Amino acid sequence: MLFHKTAEEIDRIKESCLLVSKTHALLKTQLKPGIKTIKLDQMAYEFICDHKAKPAFLNYHGFPNTLCISVNDIIVHGIPSDYELQEGDVVSIDCGVMKDGFFGDSCYTFVVEPVSKEVCTFVNTVKQALYKGIEAAKPGNRIGDIGNTIQTFVEQQQYSVVREMVGHGIGRNLHEAPDVPNYGKARTGMLLRKGMVLAVEPMINFGSRWVKLMDDGWTLKTRDGRISAHFEHTISIGEAHSEVLSNFELIEK
Repeated sequence: MLFHKTAEEIDRIKESCLLVSKTHALLKTQLKPGIKTIKLDQMAYEFICDHKAKPAFLNYHGFPNTLCISVNDIIVHGIPSDYELQEGDVVSIDCGVMKDGFFGDSCYTFVVEPVSKEVCTFVNTVKQALYKGIEAAKPGNRIGDIGNTIQTFVEQQQYSVVREMVGHGIGRNLHEAPDVPNYGKARTGMLLRKGMVLAVEPMINFGSRWVKLMDDGWTLKTRDGRISAHFEHTISIGEAHSEVLSNFELIEK
């Protein structure tokens, strides 16, 4: 079911998104060679709970942790473990919280320096693709305009779009209608209207788009073993454009 949000509801979603962004900012300070991904997960759990909120992913359909931490060839839903980060790693951290009845969701891809110029260019391209998709997310456009914009930009750079995972609506539920693919045809799909709140999240592979699901039932990897990157903002559709409710500036300052 599609839910249009009031201004008050959007403000509450924004509060949850702000906590997600603050969690990412905290994790960035710890992203160094040698730290275990399970340690990052524990830090996020404590930080979210200390702010009187709940980790949105923990036990969601059986997911065992607070964060999805996807390293290198893991596209999404990486399970935190005793793996120690190494120089050159590409680390996508997806975080969600539920605070005062509303969800916030955002993902950021970090790199563990030093990394090659080629890797930096790739990661920055995926972040640019997110913002291009957000520019297309305005009233009067359609869901297909978001995905087409992202796909066109990414494929011009010779990267590939994952088809098996998509963005989504968000609000009182972590996942709501509509689905928000990162590919598709312009001027198709649901009409974007004021009050819609969407999680836009390009998941992009350096190599081919083909994926494989691991035996744990969660971890999705690139089939060719090449790296992947994932950026996500929660946005609301306004009168003339969209507002970004999550905040990368807190992470990048």
